[in-house]
Amino acid sequence: MGNSSQIITNTFGILTAGGDCPGLNAAIRGVCRAAHDRYHMKILGIAGGYRGLISGDLRPLQPQDFSGILTRGGTILGTSREKPFKSTEIGEDKVKAIKENYHKYKLDALVVLGGNGTNTTGYLLAQEGLNVLGLPKTIDNDIEGCERSFGFHSAMAICTEAIDRLHSTAASHNRVMVIETMGRKAGWLGLYSGIAGGGDVILIPEIPYDIKAIGRHLKERAKTGKTFSIVVVAEGALSIEEAKMDKKDRKKFHTETAVPSIGYRVAREIETETGMETRATVLGYVQRGGIPSASDRVLATRFGTTAADMLARGEYGKLVSQIGNEIGPVDLSVPAGKTKKVPRDDPILDTAMAVGTCLGI
Repeated sequence: MGNSSQIITNTFGILTAGGDCPGLNAAIRGVCRAAHDRYHMKILGIAGGYRGLISGDLRPLQPQDFSGILTRGGTILGTSREKPFKSTEIGEDKVKAIKENYHKYKLDALVVLGGNGTNTTGYLLAQEGLNVLGLPKTIDNDIEGCERSFGFHSAMAICTEAIDRLHSTAASHNRVMVIETMGRKAGWLGLYSGIAGGGDVILIPEIPYDIKAIGRHLKERAKTGKTFSIVVVAEGALSIEEAKMDKKDRKKFHTETAVPSIGYRVAREIETETGMETRATVLGYVQRGGIPSASDRVLATRFGTTAADMLARGEYGKLVSQIGNEIGPVDLSVPAGKTKKVPRDDPILDTAMAVGTCLGI
């Protein structure tokens, strides 16, 4: 309960960047309610992520703007994948524009809600002299230094429900059903939803798969009278052969295979290897749409109120993070430019194998 004379931050800007996900509005509400009601700060909402900060698209946020948004999906601020530190057009200095608008609007701090890219940009802006706080948002749960990001639980629930629904179709038609989840660089979402949904095979980017091992597993299931199987594939999964290729050769290989995505490619490989009828379903953007789960609402709110407390103390250059059961700060340099992958010795992998799940090896 801060005394206004002791509060370091008087005015801050807040933005959401990168892909949308459930819990963004809950986090915005958490930051803004605590900052406004407890600390009497002035809040400027920045439209469209870093793009709005470049163009100067800021407006004051009042209590009516962040009231009633706890359960809403998406983000009331809008978002974009603008990366101001990437190569810019001739004559355009996006970082310079950000710094000018930061000072023009008399911001004491900037609060950025996003994933790896957003928080890396936040770190780089902190290196440029701006006061920045990051909040960890991503359904992939791949932010280094944070045990769990908001959005992950909601996406896991959506993926698990989809897997549950596909079970009945697989059983009715005696098919192998391949379900592709998001997770380009890290397999947390596919792994956890695959375990929750009873996936018979789970393929993630961290463990290159052997199609022959998958084929043996599925044939063995068929021999024991199990007439259908569920295969969960993270979008970044690779075969052992692909993992040996460089980026250019891998891209050429994917073009030559002429299939839309990894889910369809694995389905075709399984059908060729086993002769079993196989179908693929790509869950796509539905995974990050809709309302946040109760768990994500609580987590996002905790992140938000902690961020307001940190703003009041002038504790900048940090990511608000979950560490064990506690919510607290880690330095923004920790997640910058990194991806939190599933370790090969993570106990969750042993849990999957202990219940008979094939991990493609």
